[in-house]
Amino acid sequence: MSDLITPALVRLDADLGSDKTEVIRALARIVGEAGRAVDVDQLAEDALARESTSPTGLNGGIAIPHCRTTGVSEPTLAFARLSPTVEFGAKDGAAQLVFLISAPDGGEATHLQLLTKLARALVRPEFTAALRDAATPEAAAAAIMDVVSPAPAGGAPAAAAAAAPAAPRSLVAVTACPTGIAHTYMAAEALEAAAKKAGVPLVVETQGSAGTTPLDPQVIEQASAVIFAVDVGVRDRARFAGKPVVSAGVKRAIDDADGMVAEALRNAADPHAPRVEGSVATGSSSAGTDNETWGQRTRRVLMTGVSYMIPFVSAGGLLIALGFLLGGYDITNAYGTIMVDNTIFNLPDPASLGLTHVLFDSGLMAYLGAIFFVLGKTAFVFFIPALGGYIAYAIADRPGIAPGFVAGGLAINVFGVANADGVSAPASGYLGAIVGGVLAGVLALWLANLRTPNWLRGLMPVLIIPLVTSLVIGFVMVAVVNRPLGWVMDRLTDGLNSMGTGSAVILGVVVGLMMAFDMGGPLNKVAYSVAVAGIGSAATLASDAPELRLMAAVMIAGMVPPLGLALATVVRKSLFTVAERENGKAAWLLGASFITEGAIPFAAADPLRVIPSIMLGSAVAGGLSEALGVGVRAPHGGIFVLFAVTNVFGYILAIVVGAIVAAAAVIALKTLWKRPEPVA
Repeated sequence: MSDLITPALVRLDADLGSDKTEVIRALARIVGEAGRAVDVDQLAEDALARESTSPTGLNGGIAIPHCRTTGVSEPTLAFARLSPTVEFGAKDGAAQLVFLISAPDGGEATHLQLLTKLARALVRPEFTAALRDAATPEAAAAAIMDVVSPAPAGGAPAAAAAAAPAAPRSLVAVTACPTGIAHTYMAAEALEAAAKKAGVPLVVETQGSAGTTPLDPQVIEQASAVIFAVDVGVRDRARFAGKPVVSAGVKRAIDDADGMVAEALRNAADPHAPRVEGSVATGSSSAGTDNETWGQRTRRVLMTGVSYMIPFVSAGGLLIALGFLLGGYDITNAYGTIMVDNTIFNLPDPASLGLTHVLFDSGLMAYLGAIFFVLGKTAFVFFIPALGGYIAYAIADRPGIAPGFVAGGLAINVFGVANADGVSAPASGYLGAIVGGVLAGVLALWLANLRTPNWLRGLMPVLIIPLVTSLVIGFVMVAVVNRPLGWVMDRLTDGLNSMGTGSAVILGVVVGLMMAFDMGGPLNKVAYSVAVAGIGSAATLASDAPELRLMAAVMIAGMVPPLGLALATVVRKSLFTVAERENGKAAWLLGASFITEGAIPFAAADPLRVIPSIMLGSAVAGGLSEALGVGVRAPHGGIFVLFAVTNVFGYILAIVVGAIVAAAAVIALKTLWKRPEPVA
């Protein structure tokens, strides 16, 4: 790499364009003019494609666009000191020092090696100062070559210089949020960027909705420390037993990834630093120790249960809604008969079954509607047990899952236990699942930490702990928990059913405020969990059931924050940075899909003006939804589940009004309450 960069590849105090696209294309042309590119356009397109996946701007006025490309035949680095500066997506403003790193396609990870060396140097003030002060391209090129391809000290051969290398350090991380949609991957990107900047290898395991690729055990073994950026329990946490750890929520990773990486490196060198506790042999880990507070631990445990519950609710709710779309609401009275008496080759007669709203009045639609309804009801049967099971899992790892599921199953009387008069056993619902899951997890964790003989240790996680815990917690649920909490659930249901219009509007305002306040955090998830528990019990109720109206208010209120901010970036572009305007484009789809996290980049950059604005918009939307009697049977999907909505006009009207109110509020606050900020 002796000619990785030459003076011909350097531009000082250059105006290369008004945005990062123009700058990257200009740097690609510089590479071509220096005779280092075989296809300038391809180089530019590949660099821009990489830039579109995540911004390469770093704090301190630095940007490192990079790519593998067929546009070059050898590793090449072009550098520009910009005047004026240009936004590359860094939180602290525009970039002055821009490096374009390009490596031949198929040339292994050369450009990543260069990135690592550059990142390590960029945290040294003397290096960036040398580039800002360089008077000639030759001086700038020499300064860069000194860090990416340093000469051996004193002329000693490279082999001698490497004879006694420092002990290599590396990190591993796990990121996870309750829904696994946005925060999980945003936190991973932030940590990876921070590690590159610090010059430390980092491998992240994202435990999100797109699936998980577990970390290689050898990578974990070699890691100096582990970072947990999670709002839920870490799956198979015992893999990391004994490692120095930094543990926090995903929000810290997004906002302060540099600090988390630095803290992890400090902990790696500190024998007294917090460590992941647990035992791989028993398959359990102390999921709540390390450096968590009781509040953080409680939040994580509950959010883990909610995280694993949501897929059951989403699948079940959408399947039930599809069943109603195809077979009509009357399918609830005929699905049993259809499933027993009919097949795909012996279709039912809708009229003889009293089905008056079957799609196309078709026997096939009635049959498919019955199947979808049964599938949805089956998924719903499991969502309360999943809540209990994975709360226990968050506390005790795998040994807690079975007893937690048992506790959750008993909380909803999953087998329909009833007396001779047909009166069912009391069901404590999601409240019982929370209590039972916590008790099961605590007991399973206590048993896992008992000292046992070697011959018994292997049986503990697969037999002894699940058996003893299920027996004890099952008895406690039946004899102690279900009756009082069942009475509480009955009173809550009666209160919801007896609400007048005025009370319902107030409820809509309250859940609207909760949905917008922390955009996917605890308050948001509390409101969402209450709503989905309601539609779980209302699967066979009329379309005007208050549970369905509450679900509509929650979904509409959760869509408003990103939609309102996206609208504001269109109406008053000058009030937002280039990065915020780019985020606004994505926020349209995120909001329409009921992903409230689309508002997070705006709130993180300007919380005092953004959060009150979106709370106002969501409160208006939630109250208006209740006032208009909007209902929805699907627990997720946004505008893509209109077939499951009662009063579609009211649904869309509430979304539009809420988004306009949020946009107007944020524009007003940014206009009237000014503060110094870039508006490029």
